[in-house]
Amino acid sequence: MKIHNPFRTALVATLGVGLGILLIGSVENLSTVLLYVGTALFLSLGLDPLVTFLERRRLPRWLAVLVTILGVLAVFVGIILIVIPVLVEQISQLVTEITAIVQRQTLLDDIRDWMVGTFPNLKVDDVFAYVSDWLTTNIASIGGSIGQGVLAASGAVLAGMFGAFIVLILTIYLTASTPSLKRAVYQLAPASKRERFIDLADQITDSVGYYVMGQVSLGVINGILSAIYLSIIQAPFPAVLAVIAFFFSLIPLVGTLTGSTLIVLICLIPGLGSPQTALAAAIYYLIYMQIEAYVISPRIMSRAVSVPGAVVVVAALAGGSLLGLLGALIAIPVAASILIIYRQVLIPRMNEL
Repeated sequence: MKIHNPFRTALVATLGVGLGILLIGSVENLSTVLLYVGTALFLSLGLDPLVTFLERRRLPRWLAVLVTILGVLAVFVGIILIVIPVLVEQISQLVTEITAIVQRQTLLDDIRDWMVGTFPNLKVDDVFAYVSDWLTTNIASIGGSIGQGVLAASGAVLAGMFGAFIVLILTIYLTASTPSLKRAVYQLAPASKRERFIDLADQITDSVGYYVMGQVSLGVINGILSAIYLSIIQAPFPAVLAVIAFFFSLIPLVGTLTGSTLIVLICLIPGLGSPQTALAAAIYYLIYMQIEAYVISPRIMSRAVSVPGAVVVVAALAGGSLLGLLGALIAIPVAASILIIYRQVLIPRMNEL
């Protein structure tokens, strides 16, 4: 009968707990680096279908990668050179307008007149007098808060630019070395099941790639059409609103609705827009969302794995809770990958039992 040494057992258990705590702490400390690597891997999988397309046109791999990266960089730089000056100017005007609205009584007077006209029996004078006195007393602190917010936003922009540069370098490296990385991963599978493993892995990576390209295409379409239409109806700051439409369209299922609602509310702010402009924007986005859902999205996403709407919502919420916006974006192809494994591995095995 083997007798266990209590001291050795306690020592091993303590070392195990300490190692677990050390690993958890290391993951937390490396969370930013892991986020950069995950983003770059996600983007490289999105660029891989385009590289494969160029390879089929008899271009060597290195040239296909170079053409793809240069093309993406050219588009990115072109957008920056065209949009950023207009965007900075319009954001400055927006901040100025909002600050002016906060610092004067016009907004309060407009709201008070509307409430008195709509609800003549409602006594609101005391409430608006209190709000007016509070704004007058705290206007300096409000201005200081706006200034601090601008400084914080500037710091966040600089940090974001540094992170974007790191992600860009990693994306170039991962895109160039995708075949070798795939081969290294394929070697981990047993030889008897390697062919099936390669087939599933290719389906998953292709699905992720087509999803990324499709979602970005939807964002570009929404951003361009929004910029054109919002300029026609003379909405406030159309370049800023078009950028909002683009980024929210990257969020699956609920992104277009959320971005459209935000744009309509901005068009409704007194001093910036008007009810007529907001109504015109609301009608446009209602029509656009139907066209996107039933015409544009099915055509663009035809080669990506179809994920049920309920799974999209749950995956987006879970990914957003874990990693923010990036998590919401990555969660959908992860869910698609799980569906591929479920349909092609789990279900056939269960049917064989």
